[in-house]
Amino acid sequence: MTARFSLHRAIPRLTAVSAAALSLALVAACGDNSTSATSAENGASAAPAAGTVPAGEPDVNGDGKIVIGILSPGDTNDNGYYESFVASAKTFAADQGWQIITQDKINPADAVSAARNVCRQGVDLVAVGASELKDALPVAQEAVCAKTAWYVAAGQGVELTPYISTSQDDVNESLLAAGYAAGLLMKENGDTKAGYVTGPEADFSVLAYKAFKAGIREVIPDAEVLATYTGSFDDAAKGQEAAQAQINQGVKMFYPYLGGATDAAAKIASDAGVPTLTPGTDRCSDPTAKFAISAIFSPGDYFAAALKDFSAGTLKMGVTRHWKMGVDAVPTVKVCAGTDEQTAAVNKFISDIGSGAIVPADEVAKLGG
Repeated sequence: MTARFSLHRAIPRLTAVSAAALSLALVAACGDNSTSATSAENGASAAPAAGTVPAGEPDVNGDGKIVIGILSPGDTNDNGYYESFVASAKTFAADQGWQIITQDKINPADAVSAARNVCRQGVDLVAVGASELKDALPVAQEAVCAKTAWYVAAGQGVELTPYISTSQDDVNESLLAAGYAAGLLMKENGDTKAGYVTGPEADFSVLAYKAFKAGIREVIPDAEVLATYTGSFDDAAKGQEAAQAQINQGVKMFYPYLGGATDAAAKIASDAGVPTLTPGTDRCSDPTAKFAISAIFSPGDYFAAALKDFSAGTLKMGVTRHWKMGVDAVPTVKVCAGTDEQTAAVNKFISDIGSGAIVPADEVAKLGG
């Protein structure tokens, strides 16, 4: 999404991504990267114990260098969700003297072959940027990926195994809070109609819509929230067309839950004077675009924390780190130029999620419609 993202996506976009949308897997060292192609792709190593730190981490394959291979279903130059994943890795790798190999815009149907290909390049860590590529995860058990760790943005449908380490957030938390912030701005202006535009009508993108709508209805109970599924997170023309259609229908708050198409769709809204939210990253100070609210569930933030553990030799396989709104620094939501009252209200809402005073899943079930 510019992330599904999130872990949201399958990443939010990333998904999101909320989708979207992340896990690290280690194959036990009974295989060998010099194995023939046939046995490498069909053989499987014994499963490591859950909670195991790979031997030699971060130089998992013991070749004296550290190489990170990134697989992304989206555009890693999207100014948002997918790019954040790569940007975090590049920054960390540069400081450590590591190498980064990136494959993006991967069709989910090609996930398995892309995973095998990156393993053949001698990477120590395979990092999957969104759960759209979840079909690649069983490859972590194949001999072709022996002595290779995997980190995956754990969105909808990603199942933890002893071979992977994942980070995970809750799309209900971040999208409910994003909707609540949007509702506050709408209420001040007397508006009651919002729009949500995303890519494919996938589980995570539908969940994100329901949570966003529920958040707005926390403030404006009778609010109408239009949803458009364009089929592509990255097709700018489709994003613009959907944005314009919703504006023509009178939406006064706009959420482009997209990837590479985010800025194109957001510009249509901002040119029409319609406030817009970000899908995953903090762009309140971005001089190239105007956003009213930053909904922050960037997979890059989670990945950066995992890379620090990987560098220290403490990143365990078969373990998920859960990121909690109102407890951890991310995910979170910022009103870019809000009043003191609006900022305080959003911060209180986030704090109540963290304390359990607000249970997002219950609110979505009650108010999502």
